[in-house]
Amino acid sequence: MADRILDVSEIQSVPIVCNAVYIFVLRQQHEQVEVLLMRRTTSMLGKWCQVAGSIEAGETAWQAALRELREETGLELSQLWSGDICEQFYELQKGRIPMLPVFVGFADALLDVQLNAKHDAFDWLDFDTVCERVAFPRQRHNLFNIEAEFLWRSIDSLLRIQIH
Repeated sequence: MADRILDVSEIQSVPIVCNAVYIFVLRQQHEQVEVLLMRRTTSMLGKWCQVAGSIEAGETAWQAALRELREETGLELSQLWSGDICEQFYELQKGRIPMLPVFVGFADALLDVQLNAKHDAFDWLDFDTVCERVAFPRQRHNLFNIEAEFLWRSIDSLLRIQIH
């Protein structure tokens, strides 16, 4: 029996969308690097998360990351880097796979976080504690990657985003 050629119209697919970003914010506090987490009050109620948000018309992904950071925390960064990874997961409610560029920002230790209404608490935590607090395996995967590449190795200058 000859192999049948499958018509593309017969294939069921899962849409992949890239319309949002993640940004993990780090700060040097004494001898330790800390990561900012915030507790959600809207979608994902009560979950601890990094800054995340949609890319608006006319924005690049890194510009969206900076805007979302300002809107959610009031923070301005001293440095912004491409995390050189994309977050991806299956979104049950929408039946799609979001693909989000991951950014890493460094904030001054003296800056105050001012949360918007999407969050009711924040904390600066060491990497081990952050990994215990976040809910999802992919968040931990991203944190392991960020710790390995941004703390234990010299960061390649090609990943730096000029924000000033």
